[in-house]
Amino acid sequence: MNVFIIGAGKVGYYLVKTLLPNKHKITVIEKNQEYCSKLASDLEVAVVHGDGTDINLLSEAGAQHADVFIAVTGQDQDNLIACQLAKRNFHVRRTIARVNNPKNIAVFEKLGVDISVSSTSIIAEMIEKEIDFSAVKRWQN
Repeated sequence: MNVFIIGAGKVGYYLVKTLLPNKHKITVIEKNQEYCSKLASDLEVAVVHGDGTDINLLSEAGAQHADVFIAVTGQDQDNLIACQLAKRNFHVRRTIARVNNPKNIAVFEKLGVDISVSSTSIIAEMIEKEIDFSAVKRWQN
């Protein structure tokens, strides 16, 4: 599978590390030159230094060949724009975006992002389930 990842911070780095053993063709686009250098030296992956919201850069990097496009920067607006460009201009089948502010999930989904992932929402949901489970357990005893 041809995977494009925008953002090579901690989330992007470990995402690449997790996907590499599955023999995916991975291209990473990152604004920070230091992150690009670290990723390129640590892992065998194509790394492009630049802005993942730049349509010309995405085209030059081969976004039109991506099967999956994943935006995991720390900026919601960048993740949304990158996924919209991938979907509308390059006809990428599946887009996935990291959503830093859970209030933005509905906006991402309305604007065409296939999967929106908010770690804050996931953790809050897990805590709520644990609280509910604990209450049921106490009630049974």
